[in-house]
Amino acid sequence: MVSAAQQVIETLGLSKDVLIRHNASIPVLYEDGLQEKGTLISSTGAMMAFSGAKTGRSPKDKRMVDEETSTNNIWWGPVNKKISERTWEISKSRAFDYLRTKEKLFVIDAFAGWDPQYRLKVRIICARAYHALFMRNMLIRPSEEELKDFKPDFVIYNAGQFPANSHTDGMSSSTSVELNFKEMEMVILGTEYAGEMKKGILTVMFYLMPVKYDILTLHSSANQGIKNKDVTVFFGLSGTGKTTLSADPHRLLIGDDEHCWSDNGIFNVEGGCYAKCINLSAEKEPEIFNAIKFGSILENVIYDPDTRVVDYDNDSITQNTRCSYPIEYIPTAKIPCLTSEHPTNIVLLTCDAAGCLPPISRLTPDQVMYHFISGYTSKVAGTEEGVTEPTPAFSACFGQPFLALHPMKYAEMLSRKMQEHNADAWLLNTGWVGESVAKGGKRCSLKYTRAILDAIHDGSLTKEEFEDYPVFGLKVPKKCGSVPAELLNPSKLKTAEYNKELVNLAKKFEENFKNYIDGCTQSVIDAAPQF
Repeated sequence: MVSAAQQVIETLGLSKDVLIRHNASIPVLYEDGLQEKGTLISSTGAMMAFSGAKTGRSPKDKRMVDEETSTNNIWWGPVNKKISERTWEISKSRAFDYLRTKEKLFVIDAFAGWDPQYRLKVRIICARAYHALFMRNMLIRPSEEELKDFKPDFVIYNAGQFPANSHTDGMSSSTSVELNFKEMEMVILGTEYAGEMKKGILTVMFYLMPVKYDILTLHSSANQGIKNKDVTVFFGLSGTGKTTLSADPHRLLIGDDEHCWSDNGIFNVEGGCYAKCINLSAEKEPEIFNAIKFGSILENVIYDPDTRVVDYDNDSITQNTRCSYPIEYIPTAKIPCLTSEHPTNIVLLTCDAAGCLPPISRLTPDQVMYHFISGYTSKVAGTEEGVTEPTPAFSACFGQPFLALHPMKYAEMLSRKMQEHNADAWLLNTGWVGESVAKGGKRCSLKYTRAILDAIHDGSLTKEEFEDYPVFGLKVPKKCGSVPAELLNPSKLKTAEYNKELVNLAKKFEENFKNYIDGCTQSVIDAAPQF
């Protein structure tokens, strides 16, 4: 049988003298990584790497090939930009040309998806040890036996150190992240940000799982109760708390970012976690803090030059400092990362910079559909290029940049799954409450957010008395454990300024939902804010 190294040599047309590191061990990747500019080892043993000029995703440079096998399924528009097969060939050739200049290449073969019935075999070919270790962490690591007959279903060619040709038809910059579903390949040019590979795989799963298997792909985290085995799924964009809230010491972590909901239950797409590190502390997030050790990667962090102790509060490079680590570094991780149980609670996370939404509200079935399609949050500084402060945004299905199909497809699947398995739904605001960030308001304390989740998980919150929240028509609890009552319903402030902000936010919801109103039922449309 032809080895993986030989397959790569033949595919790229490489010299036989090129060294291929295939599924190299962590120590070997460390040794190779330390030869890369700026790469060092932190005081806790994690690799510290730098992604160059791009310290976040470049969603405006995401492109898909317009080809006959997928063109009628893809949601074309601002998220998925069309490029021709000719442009694809130029970019792929450019990536190959760059990779052929290297004396050493890294190859990672791994799985996406913990359910053996549906998992995807993925191969990554790259020129940086940092990228190889990142994907070794983020995907599911095969056994030696599983590697013997490994034939990839999908291949990523990461030539991110080399720019795209901005003069090629369909290009707008020197950065391009391109997917081709006919060839089942991905090419990266002009960005060394490792997260592009991870999110590229998520887009592939957003396409393949619904189209091929009628399985719902989720941009979510998920955990499970130790005793009751109840499953909670958290939807939310980066910065809303998916990773932090799912890493609960009293519950088993299924995964922090990407899942699929099949007839068998929930399964994690990934084999690792990718946590934001800005303002990280052992006190607030001990599980994540302690996972930063040998085998983990810290991205774009500032450190003491003598001790190599990381300053997690320092955002001079970016607010999007990150750490990638294998999921087993979390002591409460559920291995394998899948369940035969279906979700009991669906939590839609939002980070409301306007300070209008209550910290927690219970959603009706129609409101779940409405708020899932709306996907309101505030982009947190540093998550994407050019975002420097919290900015109100709407992102369909809480993951619009990664969607391959129209949002209604995923919303309909979610509604059907929830009805089949009697799941409760909640809107949880981890952002500002009562007063906007612009007015000097404060973000909801993590201890209160955790107290709210505890009340959801133990069932006590469903037993509380609820009252109406104006304009948005939400139901908010009058009491919730140790959470101050005045925090639960900020509308009781009843100031002219607050009411103005509330109506302004409602108008933004109304304007955004016009993009999706076709195909929605009247009951979902009626779940919109009324003002």
